[in-house]
Amino acid sequence: MRIEDVRSIAVIGSGIMGAGIAQACAVAGYRVAMRDIGEAYLQKGIEAIRSSLKRGVERGKLTQERADGALARIRATLDLAEAVKEADVVIEAVPENIELKKQVFKELDEISPEDAVLATNTSSFSITEIASATKRPSRVVGMHFFNPVPVMSLVEVIRGAATSDQTIQLIRELATRLGKTPVNVNEAPGFVVNRLLAPFLNEAMFCLMEGTAEAKDIDTAIKLGLNHPMGPFELADLVGLDTTLAILEYMHKETGDPKYRPCPLLRKMVRAGRLGRKSGRGFYDYTAK
Repeated sequence: MRIEDVRSIAVIGSGIMGAGIAQACAVAGYRVAMRDIGEAYLQKGIEAIRSSLKRGVERGKLTQERADGALARIRATLDLAEAVKEADVVIEAVPENIELKKQVFKELDEISPEDAVLATNTSSFSITEIASATKRPSRVVGMHFFNPVPVMSLVEVIRGAATSDQTIQLIRELATRLGKTPVNVNEAPGFVVNRLLAPFLNEAMFCLMEGTAEAKDIDTAIKLGLNHPMGPFELADLVGLDTTLAILEYMHKETGDPKYRPCPLLRKMVRAGRLGRKSGRGFYDYTAK
């Protein structure tokens, strides 16, 4: 398949990442089917896209006509088979759980067009393991977007053990057409960004737990001392503390390296339901904003 043949994209999942990916694809001119398991999830995803497009227009990033056209190209559905029946590329964006992703890919392999490329937005898991649930491992690839998708320009394109050169090239060209910058990554736990980011966030949490400094002061120190746009706690809240924990647990299991051992404070906060922005409270309180 050539990039010129890609007309329709299915996005599986309508959460923060799924909705952002669907928006980016629709703004680029692709027909998009966005699927989730509940009507409430879908409606929340559509509202997030509508709000994001509105902000884009207000900031002069999009014309009203282009925003309206993008929204019109997205259809929301609860039916997985209906979502993928005409898809040239399927992008999975379900929660970061390896068994769930493998089950989704098994279903996708059975019902999506034979020549469709199946991409996963996993932030750390093995592309090879996910592809093992299918009979088309050469057309399974990692396509790791970053949050917020409409703003962040990077896409990690991850090659599994059997991913073909043609699949890598197609996804690189698709990322470029979405206005993103693709980087090639050979499969390894955490890929590139999260391999470096996860221990950084984890160590910041140990600093907080041990009383080295308060979260706000650690964030300020990193922003001013390292010129980062966000501090580690602001970033962890944006990513989601449950997602951060899942990444660290997976990397610790895969590598055995103690630097990936999740901070007990992170586990405690996830157990308390303090997941960051998406739950209204993480290291900071967002309920009043």
